[in-house]
Amino acid sequence: MRIERISDNQFTIFLTFEDLIERGFTKDNLWHDASNIQNLFSDMMYEASSELGFELEGVLLVQVHLMQAQGMHIIVTQKYEETQDDDFIEMKVTLDESNELIFSFAEFEDIIQVSAYLSALSIDGGQVYYFNNSYYMLFDDNDLALKNKEDIIAIMSEFSQPSIITSYRLKEYGKSVFPSDAIKQIIHHFY
Repeated sequence: MRIERISDNQFTIFLTFEDLIERGFTKDNLWHDASNIQNLFSDMMYEASSELGFELEGVLLVQVHLMQAQGMHIIVTQKYEETQDDDFIEMKVTLDESNELIFSFAEFEDIIQVSAYLSALSIDGGQVYYFNNSYYMLFDDNDLALKNKEDIIAIMSEFSQPSIITSYRLKEYGKSVFPSDAIKQIIHHFY
C-alpha cells in the first residue's frame, strides 16, 4: 500500500492486487461483501491518517478507481462541516472502474520485445508515451476488443510493471511516441 498526501485536506492511497490479496480479497469478490469492504476502507483510512498525521473528522469523500491490471487508486478528500460532532466521521464512496491497461517500461527495448508477443495475438493497437524517464504503453477497450485481458496482462508483466499513472496524466504531461496503432508501428519499424 502506498500513501501520499496531496494537500491539507486530501490524500491518495494505491493498493496493488497483491495488497488486496494479503488483506483477504480477490479482484472478483472485492465488491460482494459490504461489511468486509467497509472494514477495508476504515483500516486504510486510519492507517493513512496515522502515517500522514492526518486527523480524520467530518465527511470523507472517497473516490475509488479500480484499474484492470494495477489495483485500486483511492483519493480521499476531507470535508468538515460545522454542524457535525467532532467525533463523527462519514464516508461517501464512489466507484469508477477503468478499462484501460497501462504498463511502465524502463527501456524502449522492452516495448519492442513485448510488441512481438502481442502482435502474435493479433493486437496491433495501443499507444506509447514517454514520461519521467519511463516509457508507458496504454491500451483501451477498442485495442483489446474480444481479447483475453488476463493473457495480455501476463505477457505485459514479463516485460513491465503495472502503472498507477492515469492516461489523463500521460496525455497531458507525457511525450507521445506512438499516439495510435503502437504495436503495428513498432513491428513495422523494428522487425
